[in-house]
Amino acid sequence: MQSTPSDRPATRRVGLVLATLLMLLTVFGPISMDLYLPVLPALTDDLGAATSAAQFTLTACLVGLAVGQLIAGPLSDRFGRRLPLLAGISAYVVASALCAFSPTIETLVLARLVQGLAGAVGIVIAQAAGRDVYEGGALIRFYGRLTVIGGFAAIVGPVVGGQLANFTDWRGLFLFLAAIGVVLLVVAFALFGETLPVEQRTGGGLRQTGRDFRTLLSDRLFVGSVLICGLTYAALFAYLSGATYILQGTYGLSPQGYSIAFGANSLGFMVFGWLGGRAAERWSERGTLAVGIVMSAGGSLGLLATGLFDLALPVVLVSLFVLASGTAVAAPPTTSLALADYPELAGTASSVLGMARFGFGGISAPLVGLGGAEAVLPLGIVTVASVTLAAVAHVALVRRTTTASEHNAGHVDPTGVLAPAVEREPAGLPVC
Repeated sequence: MQSTPSDRPATRRVGLVLATLLMLLTVFGPISMDLYLPVLPALTDDLGAATSAAQFTLTACLVGLAVGQLIAGPLSDRFGRRLPLLAGISAYVVASALCAFSPTIETLVLARLVQGLAGAVGIVIAQAAGRDVYEGGALIRFYGRLTVIGGFAAIVGPVVGGQLANFTDWRGLFLFLAAIGVVLLVVAFALFGETLPVEQRTGGGLRQTGRDFRTLLSDRLFVGSVLICGLTYAALFAYLSGATYILQGTYGLSPQGYSIAFGANSLGFMVFGWLGGRAAERWSERGTLAVGIVMSAGGSLGLLATGLFDLALPVVLVSLFVLASGTAVAAPPTTSLALADYPELAGTASSVLGMARFGFGGISAPLVGLGGAEAVLPLGIVTVASVTLAAVAHVALVRRTTTASEHNAGHVDPTGVLAPAVEREPAGLPVC
């Protein structure tokens, strides 16, 4: 059941410590995927694996991040946010250590799946707890900040991974991930208080969870937002899977050179994620979403043209930058549109959103290697197809569909463009 603004509790006071911790929890995804990318070719050689098998270490993590959110989201709606979070971080530390000591590629793929399942808990609870304590414009700003901190983690991951490669091998990088998990566990245990009161939790077990999923999946706007999120991230994860082989193999970049190029793209992801959040709040959620899709389309077409006509390295770098930045612009409005009407199902709704993001990414990542690890054309085809489907979902499901809060507040014009609205900013969190 959707709730109206009058049904919802007043915006709560949010301290800087809680806001910062929620954003730090989003590092699970990008750090888990990005840190070892500069040494992925070396990992492939060390374990005597095929390139496609090594890429499945990325796919396994993505699948775990997707499925884990489907499990963690409903559990957090029923049992609260704190206990599942602490359990998930603890399991993440153990799984990262198992990755470090994996003797074969098969063992590593399995360990990466478990690592993704555990890491999913932090991601979904960061989004759900944010929905617990924010609403309106403050909620959009919060999701913009999540995108920025995710981009920052993506910068830190490959850059640190490239530098650590000078001193350790890929096993040492997974031990580094375990250490990050230990730090987050200590911080969460000390500072994370429960954000979902007992009286606001769901009940009814699996049957109620099924009803909750049916409620969400019957909402056109929710489904459209989820599809756009998943498809734009499918293009992004195709880039994550294929770029290390293309840039190092085809264009001859060193692991350090690749980490710098990747860091520049991630910086664009940060900046445009922040801009996307501000534009969605002050101008239009749907308009900002359309801009993000158009940017992603431009980047993917550049990659397709490179594959077809053997274009130079600068074209590839610019295309990857535009693709990543467009995904970042689209992320805040898709998240706020998907979760706006479901404060009582924030965990479940966040889990579906995260499942699409990482599940679609898990499907697209291995497709890039089908035409050869160092070929640009498969990357161009996968990204163009993904962004085209996202554009179709925007036109068919999102552009003219309103949220309940927009309908009651009268903030949507007949063209589907959201007019600016005045929202309250929770005290204690500085405005970016």
